[in-house]
Amino acid sequence: MSNPLLEGKADECHLLLGNEAIVRGALEAGVHIVTCYPGTPSSEVPDTFRRIGGTGRQYLMQYSVNEKVAMEVACGASLAGAKALVTMKHVGLNVAADPLFTATYTGLPGGLVILSADDPGFHSSQNEQDNRNYARAASLPCFEPCSAQEAKDMTKEAFRVARLLQQPVLLRTTTRVNHMRGAVRFGALPEEKDPLVAFERNPMRFVPVPAVARLRHMALEENMAKAKALAEESFFTKEHVPASAPKAGIIVSGVSRNYVSDALLTGQWEDRVRVLELGMTWPLPEQRIVSFLNSCDKVLIVEENDPLLEKDVRAMAQKTGCTTAISGKGGVLTIQGEYSTPLLMQAIADFLGEPLEKSQVQAPAQLPKRPPNLCAGCSHRAVYYAARQIFGDEAVYSSDIGCYTLGMLPPLRCADFLFCMGSSISAGSGFAMLAKRQVVGFIGDSTFFHSGMTGLANALFNRMDIIVVVLDNGTTAMTGHQPNPGMLQDQLGELCQHLDIEAIVRGIGVTQVKKVAAFNLKAVERALKEFKDMQGVRVLIAEEPCALYARRSLHKGGSRVAVVVDQGEATKRCIDSFACPAFCRKDGAYAVDPTLCTGCGLCLQVAPTGFKLVKRA
Repeated sequence: MSNPLLEGKADECHLLLGNEAIVRGALEAGVHIVTCYPGTPSSEVPDTFRRIGGTGRQYLMQYSVNEKVAMEVACGASLAGAKALVTMKHVGLNVAADPLFTATYTGLPGGLVILSADDPGFHSSQNEQDNRNYARAASLPCFEPCSAQEAKDMTKEAFRVARLLQQPVLLRTTTRVNHMRGAVRFGALPEEKDPLVAFERNPMRFVPVPAVARLRHMALEENMAKAKALAEESFFTKEHVPASAPKAGIIVSGVSRNYVSDALLTGQWEDRVRVLELGMTWPLPEQRIVSFLNSCDKVLIVEENDPLLEKDVRAMAQKTGCTTAISGKGGVLTIQGEYSTPLLMQAIADFLGEPLEKSQVQAPAQLPKRPPNLCAGCSHRAVYYAARQIFGDEAVYSSDIGCYTLGMLPPLRCADFLFCMGSSISAGSGFAMLAKRQVVGFIGDSTFFHSGMTGLANALFNRMDIIVVVLDNGTTAMTGHQPNPGMLQDQLGELCQHLDIEAIVRGIGVTQVKKVAAFNLKAVERALKEFKDMQGVRVLIAEEPCALYARRSLHKGGSRVAVVVDQGEATKRCIDSFACPAFCRKDGAYAVDPTLCTGCGLCLQVAPTGFKLVKRA
């Protein structure tokens, strides 16, 4: 068997990552097309589709330049009758919200499922927004898996609902679900996919001018009423009632279902509490919830992030005259961070009025923390070092979303503010306009294509004054080396077309443009020095492959390593100011760790008398 996801039979059981289970669920549903912009914790879904080779054989797969474009391509494909899956991380849905809100009005005959991977706890994100809010705001039926098995099953069910209602459906996951591993029992793959739904030209549905949108809003409400009926009957809603029929209850959704289950088992409270687990979490199954409330004297609502479920349950109770005491956020259950089994043990003990020994809720020992850092051999470090030499603290540095954001750390300190993808140029130019200070904005190649081009056009159009440094490392490094339009053509293959960043910058109209090799320290410093004395929009393109990507895909590097040949002041100054992770102490002396060194040779440029390159042993 070449790949179980593509060829596994019904009733086989496989150990899968949550994201891999989503892939299998989409395949069992007969997905026609997958679009995405990669973003942790969702990245393994499109990456897996790409790896298992569905480029036209069983499905189409496309990396888009940003989430809005990915959403629009998926909407167009679904309008053409295809079952479409679009994937992104939670903040990506902000970018894609414009087409999404309209697509829920028009509806999509083929069936569109949107995977939004939320990140409670900030594992790899700038916020921990709760995208269940989008389900409510945009009128999206929403599923929330809590296991790898449910990730597979709910993906399949989401496609069924999406095509049945001709309505986009949200599959909302969180980091712990995306990256968990669990046993997954397969369903059958379709012998033949459902055919495309034939497109019927209907401007009075699909061209939402105001007169059309008014009618479609009513149609949307009718669809959501149908979705509510489906929620009432959903087999993903589970009620657990002990034989003792206790009057204390817990209503829980998402990954917190796992924590509640573990806490009840560990605390030996399973016969003390009845539990209502919600898997399809919008629209809510009001009848089942109200019935559950009426069977209890008191109920605890458990949900990570925003108290959305709690507010809705309280509203149901008020509307129906239910007098059940409802608890939720407050005490140990807050809107911040992830929940855990020890946290839920404390919350349930408080809810039941049970004493709890500290030993029962003691968190596991913390492992030593490793601060995030730019990799050894990272070309971004060279550019940041050069910028510090030319501008120091005189300039203000606007940053962007990518691994290069780690330039904020000392001694480089090349990130003073950051908002979102592409903001380094637009926010940076706005800052420069009002503060009357030199701004140097840093943006990666993938981020440039994502949303940097519009900011650059705006800066040029409005005669802004900013230096933009495009850190072109030839890949989408932060999320796992996915393709982007700037990658070399031989790496993209025949399915994609390479786009030249310099040609685009000049095509937008920027005339003050320079391109340098990022590892040529003198050239980078010379270019920045020239730009420092100029006005207007200036763009420096610093090219050098990502060290990890080069080693894995381009087969470059690794033949030589640096060694310390002098323990003098120049060596110390280089180590203190350049701070490559390969630098270390060995027997009290400065040294270079050969297992980390990539042989980039930058330390030789910073301190020629302190280092030399030798052949790797």
